[in-house]
Amino acid sequence: MRNKVSVGEYLAFLSIKYEVNPDRFFYALISAWKNQESTCGKLLIECRKKRRDSAVFLITNGPKVVAQFPISKNFLEQTNPIRMFANTSLLRRSLIKKTKRANRLPIRDLKTGMKQINLKAKVLEIAKPTFVFTRFGNYASVANALIADKTGAIKLCLWNEQINSISEGDIIHIEDARMSTFRGERQLRVGKNGKLSVIENVDFSSLEKIKAAQ
Repeated sequence: MRNKVSVGEYLAFLSIKYEVNPDRFFYALISAWKNQESTCGKLLIECRKKRRDSAVFLITNGPKVVAQFPISKNFLEQTNPIRMFANTSLLRRSLIKKTKRANRLPIRDLKTGMKQINLKAKVLEIAKPTFVFTRFGNYASVANALIADKTGAIKLCLWNEQINSISEGDIIHIEDARMSTFRGERQLRVGKNGKLSVIENVDFSSLEKIKAAQ
């Protein structure tokens, strides 16, 4: 947990991230204080290193450690302070990210002319870059990548530094892209206001079948 984030704000963030009711979450913490451990949805809450005025809580989700941090007894004696932090910047950022994930489109639903596209896909291959003379009067490096999800595959046009930002086999997240057509072929483009990032530890091994079928 970052030092600049209060306990209440961080707990409110966890309640949104793991989709647990903030009241249930707060009372589960109180129960763990009294009974050493409790559950809230998929989360297991353990009270460790308990002192008279505070205790260290360990929160896990199955085998994964979610967080471990101290909470004061005074905090747990309040009327659910978690709700007080619902409108903080941390929570707003979390809600924005959650909304973007919910608005991700499958590749099969992409149509020419669409804008503000968010999606997640695997990079199957990246063509060798070529140099082109742009309408702005300068040279640029461009390469097409073939990306795919479980619904299909499409070409992603990469420019300059975008080319080296991803590699074959990467799972990528694309934000605010647009669909266009070049020489009769559909392409996905990430403009200057868009974002292209790599996601780790996602199992998309079945997508290799899509590449073999191209």
